[in-house]
Amino acid sequence: MIKYKIFNLLEMFETNTYLVWDDDSKEAILIDPASPNNDLKNEIVQMNLKLIYIVNTHGHGDHIGGNDYFHKEFNCPIGIHEFDAGMLVSSALNLSDMMFASFVSPAPTLIINDNHKVTLGKFSIEIFHTPGHTKGGIVLYAKPYLFSGDTIFYLSVGRTDLPGGNTNQLLESIRKKILCLPDETIILPGHGPASTVGREKADNPYV
Repeated sequence: MIKYKIFNLLEMFETNTYLVWDDDSKEAILIDPASPNNDLKNEIVQMNLKLIYIVNTHGHGDHIGGNDYFHKEFNCPIGIHEFDAGMLVSSALNLSDMMFASFVSPAPTLIINDNHKVTLGKFSIEIFHTPGHTKGGIVLYAKPYLFSGDTIFYLSVGRTDLPGGNTNQLLESIRKKILCLPDETIILPGHGPASTVGREKADNPYV
């Protein structure tokens, strides 16, 4: 089974950063590195992991602030959906201008589209395009885990009042790409606690 660990690198936004790896091959990806962090870097090194990709679930500043740091430390590509790619290199588009301090990320070298697959050892991670929070939002499905970014949270959904947001599109993404997964699928969101598909189908008031 694929393994993961959660890191809270940006306390003011409580963004969940996920280190995901295959124990046999030691191949790993880093999902939504929210800020530079020496402890996470050292853990990757001490575990002898080979970081093959940084993947951003979308282009907002509270999910990409560590891109430059980890990209330089591990010389690995940065991946994001094509519709959010421009957000990485513009502080106005990634909204860091409005958050805390303006910054940009290196440009992506891995452009992700719907049904893209990333392989860690013998495991395959499926990536689904889930627009609505942003135009290029994605989720990553590594059975039984779904890394959902800001598409869906525990009994809630991503906000749609920021540029690129669309409520109808978000709800359609959730229904067609997430709630069709097995009920036991563990949802690991961009903020807040974990949930399951079954719990969200039964109790999420938005869907």
